[in-house]
Amino acid sequence: MNIDQLKFPIGKFKSKGILSPEEISSNIQEIEELPQLLINSLESLDDNQLDTPYRPDGWTMRQVCHHIADSHLNAYCRFKLTLTEDLPEIRPYDQDKWADLIESSSAPVSISLNIISSIHARWVLALKNMNYEDWSRMYIHPEEKNKYSLHHLLATYAWHGKHHLNHILNLKKTKGWD
Repeated sequence: MNIDQLKFPIGKFKSKGILSPEEISSNIQEIEELPQLLINSLESLDDNQLDTPYRPDGWTMRQVCHHIADSHLNAYCRFKLTLTEDLPEIRPYDQDKWADLIESSSAPVSISLNIISSIHARWVLALKNMNYEDWSRMYIHPEEKNKYSLHHLLATYAWHGKHHLNHILNLKKTKGWD
């Protein structure tokens, strides 16, 4: 596998713009299923395996798990801000610096798996109860100087979960840890 395939095992994210009700439902289902898929993929790994990078100069599997918790917690907050404020400006963060913090490189993955499970349960409840018009609500991303809809945010995080899950699954397969 070349480095681009290792970095983007399901390809780079491509926004479809406005999602159909069926696409919204499918993306919500992916977000709903992610916690259990992560638990299933990580529960049998020991500390040495969890501390293995999924690619050269990449994060370890432990850091990937903690990153998903950090990222999806931020995404959940971004959704809530966008649903409750007019055109909020979201707060970006440096994901690489967060991944370098001590708890991201050493804490048990069970902590973040619990966070992911809890956040996703709340998030999915909110997502399933949105009106179709709510999906067009917009937020501002200050680094990109652009406005995005909740259609975009939903699709981004459905992709994001699969993206990192495949980092884990591909490394397990490559190493014969299945």
